[in-house]
Amino acid sequence: MNNIILLIPHFNNLTGLNASLSSINSQEKLDVIIVDDGSDKKIDERKVRSSFLADGSVSFIYLKKNRGIEVALNSGLKYISEKKYTYTARLDCGDFCIKNRFRDQKLFLEKNDKISLVGSNVKFFDTNGAYLYTVKVPEKDKLIRKKMFINAMHIHPTIMFRTAILETTGFYPVEFKAAEDYAFFFNVINSFQVANIDRVLVHCEVNPRGISTLLRNQQAKNRIKIILKNFYFGLYPVYGLLRSFMLYLLPLNFLIKIKKITKK
Repeated sequence: MNNIILLIPHFNNLTGLNASLSSINSQEKLDVIIVDDGSDKKIDERKVRSSFLADGSVSFIYLKKNRGIEVALNSGLKYISEKKYTYTARLDCGDFCIKNRFRDQKLFLEKNDKISLVGSNVKFFDTNGAYLYTVKVPEKDKLIRKKMFINAMHIHPTIMFRTAILETTGFYPVEFKAAEDYAFFFNVINSFQVANIDRVLVHCEVNPRGISTLLRNQQAKNRIKIILKNFYFGLYPVYGLLRSFMLYLLPLNFLIKIKKITKK
């Protein structure tokens, strides 16, 4: 058993799952827990394990029916907490890890004992592998917690955190469907310091059938609720709330075009 575990939720995307596992450097030392959220076809565990070349084990949890990513994630966190892993990392099916991502994040947390969660910058690609844009996130805790009202300052598939923080934050809030990560990040920064590594450690896929696309309106509504829950009168909360209302009204294709123009 390693002290790092990678949590991957899965639903009807075996190709993406195998590709993501294959992207992990063979020199890395970590275990993997895959939570299948009621997929139509059972996972070929032997094939999945053969895609994982790093030093560690691959385990599976099967939910009887599709209940949503927040339930799948919490099922994984329950398993992780019971096994008492020191560090928990995240990745989504179809996303790719760069070089020694997990080693570097673990070293960062070991060297910075006041930091409880760390993420990184991300390059985004479409489902054909064409580059879209790069997202750079702030490194320091002070700026992250200010800008959290504008948008999540951690890209979910890039994070690694100290599993012990779950005793304070709890698991992913289930009442904010499609925005459970945003709510979780607020719970973390309300009690702990966070950071980002100023390098691209993950390549993420913009999938037209992903949660951020299919449940975009619901996600936008819940993000507004999360901002209001954590709101105080200040520049960032006010601007973030207005921005969220505007994003709720704008079409996704338009937003992607704007990102491609401004972030290249």
